Amino acid sequence: MTSAPRTVRRVLPAVLLVLAATGCGEGGATEPDGSAAASCAYVVTYADHSYLDTGDTDFTVGKKLGTATVPECDDTPNDPEGAVPEGRVTAYAVEGTDPAVAIAVGDTPAEAILMKVR
Repeated sequence: MTSAPRTVRRVLPAVLLVLAATGCGEGGATEPDGSAAASCAYVVTYADHSYLDTGDTDFTVGKKLGTATVPECDDTPNDPEGAVPEGRVTAYAVEGTDPAVAIAVGDTPAEAILMKVR
């Protein structure tokens, strides 16, 4: 049985919010020159495209497309506990938008967040 697409207006799931806001390493990392070190942004890949979290919460989730990949994050190479391994998440179409432009990702349609091609 297929259910109708739902309009998603939710707060981001806690794990994804933490990844998007702080990266995958612990805060305060600096380069040898004292500048801030880069952290991992929440990026997924699907169908040879890379997508970034938009923070938008007003969109309509469409049909399930398949699986998107969350790349490994290791922005603190000298801290073996700071690495986040590669992961997988379900990719969904966004109604009215070509998947080459935007998709939604999440464990369920109700938890999906909007991602746009970078």
